[in-house]
Amino acid sequence: MKALREIVGRDEFDALVIRTDYDNETAWQAVTADLARPWGDEGEFESSVHLVDDPAWAGSMPDEILDEVRRDENLSVVFLADRVTMRSAHRALLALDIFEEEDLDPEHYQELVDQPSPREFRTLPIGVHDIHANLAIANMDFAEFAEVAAADPERIYRSF
Repeated sequence: MKALREIVGRDEFDALVIRTDYDNETAWQAVTADLARPWGDEGEFESSVHLVDDPAWAGSMPDEILDEVRRDENLSVVFLADRVTMRSAHRALLALDIFEEEDLDPEHYQELVDQPSPREFRTLPIGVHDIHANLAIANMDFAEFAEVAAADPERIYRSF
């Protein structure tokens, strides 16, 4: 496992996007441009994203990242700009659920073991805002977004 990496300066209302692939700068610029666009039905909301663009995260696996970002109590989801993101035409990021099952009471934990919730799915950059905002205010849960992504022919969340 790589050395401990901290994420500094993230406002609790910012979605967290970590870059883990450094092979295509043009693709990364396209992702960041998409993330910077206003969002909402009529583009009424300003983008609020904390980008981690540090080669120390290069090649990091989802489990490694989850181990490090779980220290942030105000975070419920993290988005990765990984190899798949950088090589696909749609630039879909990997959304990872931060929730840990170990914190559950035994009865609820058994329900999760019997019917596990999805722990990840892909989202277009514009979908980052929907997901982050709704999870942050507990309006929706991760599984609901994963279900929408699973219903898409390419298994990608595309926004509401």
